[in-house]
Amino acid sequence: MRFNTNNQPYFKFLKKINFGGLKSIFFISSLSYFCIHFFDNIDQISFDINLERDGINLSLSFLFCVLSIYLNAYAWKYIVKWFGKEFESNNLISFYVLTNILKYIPGGVWHFIERFNFIKKISNSQIALYSTLIEPYFMLSGSFFLASMGMIFSPFYFFLIFPLLILNRKFIFLILKRIGSINRRVFEVLRLPNLKDQFEERINIISFFPYRTLLLEIGFVLSKFIGFYICLNTFYASNTLNIIFLLVIFSLSWSLGLVVPSAPGGVGVFEACILLFIGKSIPQNIILTSLVYFRVISTSADLLLSLPFLIRKLSRRL
Repeated sequence: MRFNTNNQPYFKFLKKINFGGLKSIFFISSLSYFCIHFFDNIDQISFDINLERDGINLSLSFLFCVLSIYLNAYAWKYIVKWFGKEFESNNLISFYVLTNILKYIPGGVWHFIERFNFIKKISNSQIALYSTLIEPYFMLSGSFFLASMGMIFSPFYFFLIFPLLILNRKFIFLILKRIGSINRRVFEVLRLPNLKDQFEERINIISFFPYRTLLLEIGFVLSKFIGFYICLNTFYASNTLNIIFLLVIFSLSWSLGLVVPSAPGGVGVFEACILLFIGKSIPQNIILTSLVYFRVISTSADLLLSLPFLIRKLSRRL
């Protein structure tokens, strides 16, 4: 199945857009927005916690962040299997968890590079490339599905289901071509030719719709949200906001952090979007404290699980 999009005006217009520049501007603007609000409220922000009272809640938040990483790792394993590579060993999951910290390195591609090389050793370069490229789209689809619950507030949120609907065997090659044309940085680092003229069906997709992977990605975002929600309730016991409303805001904010590679791990973008969407519904000093603690907790989970990989990398350089 081939898709000739070269002569369509819409796709020609997309190719002319400097997505890298737009993402950098969005990242800098988001980070500036967060910093301005943070320093405006710094005299009202307190990071003092009572471990006896709050320790259990923060520990639970950490555990849900760890759970989210493993759910994401299992989702990646099933992406590889969906593309036709049977892999029974848990080495794939372990490697994903170990390399997760690399998403915080500026550039936003280094975790992809490590995973591409790993899959290439046990399979072939096409499955390695496609499973690496498509993984963020799965995460985005799962996050948008949760955000679509906002339909109870506005019909607009219905359109967030669209990325999920086209995630199937019939349209997967078109999705990959679009991702490949936007994320040129991956091809530059891997020294691979662009997919423009060389996209072939040399993978064996085993089912029409990857429901298992999608459910795992939904569970991944949901676990992240629970970790955030626990942090928020630790510092704002009188929280009366609708939990669905918070889930929609969290999912949209996390999605925006995901699609901006200039933001390592979504840092700055996620926090700025949460602040913007919540507005005055929660006191800003409370939401800022919750966001900082959640960022520290989620990053600590990545760092702790990736520690063996980092030690091994550093020992090779010494």
